[in-house]
Amino acid sequence: MAERVVVTGGAGFIGTHSVDALMDDGAAVLVIDDMSHASTRALHASCDVVVADVEGEDARDAIGRFDPTAILHLAAQGGVNRSWREPTVDVRINVLGTVNVLQAARDAGCRVVLASSGGAVYGATDVLPAVEDTPPAPRSPYGVAKLSMETYLGMFARTGGPEGIALRYGNVYGPGQDGTGEAGVVAITCTRVLSRRPPRLRGDGAQTRDFVYVTDVAAANLFALRSAISGVMNIGTGVETSVREVIERICAIAEYHGDTEMVPLPPGEVRRSRLAVDLARTELAWQPRVALDDGLARTYAYFSDATGAQPSGQL
Repeated sequence: MAERVVVTGGAGFIGTHSVDALMDDGAAVLVIDDMSHASTRALHASCDVVVADVEGEDARDAIGRFDPTAILHLAAQGGVNRSWREPTVDVRINVLGTVNVLQAARDAGCRVVLASSGGAVYGATDVLPAVEDTPPAPRSPYGVAKLSMETYLGMFARTGGPEGIALRYGNVYGPGQDGTGEAGVVAITCTRVLSRRPPRLRGDGAQTRDFVYVTDVAAANLFALRSAISGVMNIGTGVETSVREVIERICAIAEYHGDTEMVPLPPGEVRRSRLAVDLARTELAWQPRVALDDGLARTYAYFSDATGAQPSGQL
């Protein structure tokens, strides 16, 4: 049977790249998205689109009509800071939305791949790189919601379906990410420098992340959809890089030599994050292909082209 994939949140940052990868590989795709946080990247012209809230009946009905062979569940409230301000909104979108999608997948008899978060789920672990059996210790409502999503997926799988896997992403960055919000230091830094504002550094900037380029994540999504693997799996690079270093690299690309704006760390900030990716290499035959310097240069070029701005030197 021809591959038919529903992508919730398909109009978002990771979604548009994943839809491109699926459709370029011959899949029929239905995007379900409320368009509240659509990416600046255009959706693939040939995909079908239903505008709906992921936790509502319209989304579940659309999945049923499409009769998918698999669902890629990316729709989410993606901000750690917002999850502290509005934890009930975070639960509604991330947890209730996931339960709605899992119920629709059970009715359709199809596989589910859902987006989780390595840094948010593992929290402040002392063992790095974090492997998949590292005890979860989330430090934010967002992390708790992601862990709850994984738990619901496991419960559904144990009680008649759907089968599926939760991919614990590192810090995903790349073209099309929102550079105006609170999350996504690469996109935010590119946006600020190009709009002639100083980059913003939270705390001392020594906190580390596992930065993984978005097309590598889209490829992992595709591999996971076509596998029979269940449970959880890390998707990252296995490399730990400080936020300060990433900002410095972007400033070097932009030829920016001005000041940096220092701001306090938000509550629950994870100090260090690095993901073990051996399982993805062995079970999915996947590995990251875009090195950090290359990915940062591609991302900066995207934002520069999108804005038409070319600042350099001291602002």
